[in-house]
Amino acid sequence: MDFWSRLVANTRLSSGSSSKDAARDPMRRRQRFEKEYSQLLQIWRKCSNLAQDEDAAENVELRLQGLTNILADESRRPLPHPCISFCAMKQIYNPIAKIATTSYNEWIIKEAVLFFATLVESEEEAFVESDAFSASLTNLLVRITGANSIRLGPDTEVKVVELAFNITTKIRLESHILPAWFKSRPGVHANEERSTDEREKFAGRTQKQDFPLFYLLMDYIHHEGKIGDFARTGLLYIIEAASSSVALEQWIVESDLSTLMATGLGALYSQLSRKLVIDHPTENLPPILALSDYQHPASTFEIVSSCSPDFQLHLETFLSHLLFWQDVLNHCRSVEVKSTLLEHFQVIFLQQLLYPSLLESSDVDGGSSVAVLTYLRRILEALDHPDMINLILHYLLTLPDSEASALSNTEPSVSAARKRKSMDLATMMATQVESSYSPLLFNLVDLIHSCLKSRNQQTVCVTLQLVTAILKRHHRYATTTLLHTENIDKDTVRRTIGAHQQEIEFLTTLAGSVGGQDNYDEVYDNILKDSMARVEGHPCSLKLVAPKLSTNNHKLPAIPDSLPGAPRDVPPHTLSANDPLLNSILDILETFFINPVEINLSATETIIDLAVCGYISVEGWLLRHPRRYSYDEDADEPAASPLDAESPSFSDFENIQAIARCRRRPKWQSSNLPRVLNVLESLADQVDFYRASVPRFDELLQQRREAFQTADSLIPNPPNVRPSSTTGTSLPDQASQEGSRAASPARPSALEGFAQRILSELGSPSRSGSPRGRKEPARSSSGLVTPPPKPMPPPKEFPLNYESPTKSGLARSFSPASHNSGRDSPVASQAAAFAAVDQGILARQVSLPTQKIEPIPLDFDRKNANPPMNSQEEQTEGDEREADAPQDENDSEIGDQPIAPTPPEATPPEVKTASVSHILTNAIIYQQFLLELAGLVQVRAGLFNEVKFA
Repeated sequence: MDFWSRLVANTRLSSGSSSKDAARDPMRRRQRFEKEYSQLLQIWRKCSNLAQDEDAAENVELRLQGLTNILADESRRPLPHPCISFCAMKQIYNPIAKIATTSYNEWIIKEAVLFFATLVESEEEAFVESDAFSASLTNLLVRITGANSIRLGPDTEVKVVELAFNITTKIRLESHILPAWFKSRPGVHANEERSTDEREKFAGRTQKQDFPLFYLLMDYIHHEGKIGDFARTGLLYIIEAASSSVALEQWIVESDLSTLMATGLGALYSQLSRKLVIDHPTENLPPILALSDYQHPASTFEIVSSCSPDFQLHLETFLSHLLFWQDVLNHCRSVEVKSTLLEHFQVIFLQQLLYPSLLESSDVDGGSSVAVLTYLRRILEALDHPDMINLILHYLLTLPDSEASALSNTEPSVSAARKRKSMDLATMMATQVESSYSPLLFNLVDLIHSCLKSRNQQTVCVTLQLVTAILKRHHRYATTTLLHTENIDKDTVRRTIGAHQQEIEFLTTLAGSVGGQDNYDEVYDNILKDSMARVEGHPCSLKLVAPKLSTNNHKLPAIPDSLPGAPRDVPPHTLSANDPLLNSILDILETFFINPVEINLSATETIIDLAVCGYISVEGWLLRHPRRYSYDEDADEPAASPLDAESPSFSDFENIQAIARCRRRPKWQSSNLPRVLNVLESLADQVDFYRASVPRFDELLQQRREAFQTADSLIPNPPNVRPSSTTGTSLPDQASQEGSRAASPARPSALEGFAQRILSELGSPSRSGSPRGRKEPARSSSGLVTPPPKPMPPPKEFPLNYESPTKSGLARSFSPASHNSGRDSPVASQAAAFAAVDQGILARQVSLPTQKIEPIPLDFDRKNANPPMNSQEEQTEGDEREADAPQDENDSEIGDQPIAPTPPEATPPEVKTASVSHILTNAIIYQQFLLELAGLVQVRAGLFNEVKFA
């Protein structure tokens, strides 16, 4: 190279190009790095106390930041990397760690942590495998997070825990890195093969100095946000690495992991409120509650509302830590570590906290039963690990340990570390034996039965929700404990197609007797799809609905429970008609229309869940049992055979006769009906009573149905929007139907086209017999019921501005008259008058039809309609005002009363009432429940081959 070339090459055109050239040149980059490092050491040595000298601390921070930036830039450039090599050769991380630990300055500590994180992320020089590097970094992390260190900010703490997480990630991917961070005791090496003898060599107590990184992560697993996620995931990686290291496995068994996790979970559970009321935000109240007599329960400093942000935060924190337990068990491949964790979970959390809180709960002290039952339900809904579920339900339901002795002979020998840990736990619990509780005398089943009979409506509601959670997710635990079941023979007599059609028709007829106009074909199709998905998704139905591809590979794997006492496969069974749980639910349904909406929804959901399992037979408790069928002697009796028994056509004739016998309909006798059907029929009678007592009942019911449909359309992305159709299949006006139910009644016309479509799918023509004795209303030539058109005033009770739809964002009319004229027209005035009357009707209080009450009189409100009033009407209005005065005092007593109920001896007996608006909402729930029952019975018949055709 000549003189001019060297001269041009060394010319500085700009400072920016010079810095870029220095970054590209490895030698100049190293010179710059060494200069920054030497300046850092010089500043540190000259300053006697960085915590007091702000200028020196700022300079140290800048120098550390410069070193980190150079390393980060170099790691992105091609080889060679002289700065990273310089760090490994000179071990400059040692003085940097010392500077950070003695500075007591958060900014210096943060930059030092970023410097170490950059070295960990580099793939050269194997920093994470170096004992010197691990000792220096471990000392830094322990000192800056210890008790004598300064309090770090949230951002710095996240960087610290993230650095520890990055190290555990490398340990998980490369197991040979573990010895640099975990110092095993003499006599056991991390790379030795797993054997029983090596487990016995492990002796002594664990020390934090053996694995400081482990305890660092343990300190942060209860935190929220990123810091908690990094800590929990890093701890999972360490536990997963124990499967490849016998020394680490034994160390974890004797460490404080299981004790700290169990006590931490117990601490989070203890932070939850002892007394709770279930509430919904006023601005987000579900429409089904808004259109009922729902009242917000009062909360105090001691009684917390379920929609409180602080309570929601505490509950989510507790559930997240519970899920961390589940993740630890899922990642743990060591049987000893898993057994130690489960043992501490049972003794410390389950026996010492969860069960005593259930035992000490009460529904008369402001909602403690509501609280603990809600917590247990959320626990069962959140968990799906079979061992944890088995521990909880096995203990709370007092299941027998019949298989414990059989499994004890096949288990491998337990190590000395595990034995010592179990002995320590037994010694710790021995001091609390006086205050310990046992579910042998009072278990979860007793608590559920007692809570279902509670006078606190919220207690009943949350108990039903708990039962539903057990039936849905853990049904095999309920078959022998919570439910009184009976075994059935696989060759038992099935119900016939005639009886099946009769029972389906009975349920759909009851649904039709409620009344209303809707597209019921589409509604029922959606119900059938939901029922099919529900039955197929039930955990017990997997073996029944799973396709069998061959005779050799259709066997499903066994339930992966490692603990003894877990119930195995659910056998074919049926529910006893005297089952206490079923009868308690039916007792609740008898007062269906004045019950709170939430109780009715939970009760109907529980009945559906009882009948979803494919191994339970619905005959006997939900439907009539085939053994109790009785037929008329002369009606529908198959003719005698005119052929000889030896004739070739005799077998065909016998088959035809068998088909005819199966199509016969048994006599419908109330004495042979299960209690479920009798209760449902009595509820239909109550609907007829309200229809006769409440004026404009059918119009108000249709308004309420349209109000729900409108609410569904306003919800963003509704799961199932069922559009209303006033031109579809119309339900008859049941107000004109009379007559009592006979033993063998005539078939009514309610939902006739709908029912005919169902029965035609079963392959049988419709008949005139029906379990419901209702007269047919007038019919048109097309066969559809054509009730006279009636104006439908808008549902004023719904929280929308129906008088001006454009203001509420709803351009829809609920009244045919709204298309004809303006507000000042006679039709609009008439609609307004009817709306005013409807408001008075909806607000009136009615009771169950135990005694005959006078129909509610029609009376226009003077403020809305302004009709001329004579003296007789004035007297009538005064009488009604006097009659309403004591009734208004009782209105405050309606609804949920979960706070402080009066002792039973101080509560005078009173007649429970509910508003007409509440009755209408429950009537729609009742109608939907009947259709869901009919859909479930129809789906089961086809999916499980429950119906006999010949």
